[in-house]
Amino acid sequence: MPDLARYALSLGDDALVLSHRCAEWIAHAPELEEDVALANIGLDLLGQARMLLTYAGEVEGAGRDEDDLAYLREERDVLNVQLVELPNGDFAVTMARLLVFSAYAQALYRRLERSADERLAAVAGKAVKEVSYHLEHASSWVIRLGDGTSESHRRMQAGLAAVWPYVPELFDGSWVPEGLLEDGVAVDPASLRAEWEHTVTPVVSAATLAVPEPSRRLPLGGRDGVHTEHLGYLLAEMQHLHRSHPGATW
Repeated sequence: MPDLARYALSLGDDALVLSHRCAEWIAHAPELEEDVALANIGLDLLGQARMLLTYAGEVEGAGRDEDDLAYLREERDVLNVQLVELPNGDFAVTMARLLVFSAYAQALYRRLERSADERLAAVAGKAVKEVSYHLEHASSWVIRLGDGTSESHRRMQAGLAAVWPYVPELFDGSWVPEGLLEDGVAVDPASLRAEWEHTVTPVVSAATLAVPEPSRRLPLGGRDGVHTEHLGYLLAEMQHLHRSHPGATW
């Protein structure tokens, strides 16, 4: 697969998998309004995934469209970071992940808006507005829970602790081809870390929470198709209908 296609596919897989996790909250969120909010966030991410997977398929030139790439790849061919595939867990875990990922995505798409690749720049221009809303939404919940009761504070701190070990992978740039960086097409994830910290740290502080200690375990490998045990179950559910009834329409 060409480097550009693989790059677009990796970003698209992040959005696709996290979209599925958001959809799992529908009818299970702590309040009706949050059901709607998480559904809308999931739809935003799904829209980003569709644009990126479609582009990856076009660049690849092998005749695969967005549905083929979403529903007919095996686990080792999916290239998302491990953070987005973790189970939803407690609502506080979901909000901690949304905060962490949205801050990363906002920084990423702000840079990609200036990509030398017009298609990626166009996708980023739309996505940055959406992930900024996601970030605002997650920030409000993290502050509300962290600065709430002793129980909500405890669970919000636990939520941060659950996702923190997966933060380093967001900023691992070893998988991005040097040619794409030199040509101004892709963004080096490592260059986003300072902006991410500048966004996340004040939210954690306003929530009266502590930034978790860095983990000795550094999950890496999602961009190479190495995943946690959770992704296989997610893909089985997400791909079941399409694989059972290939080509079906309604």
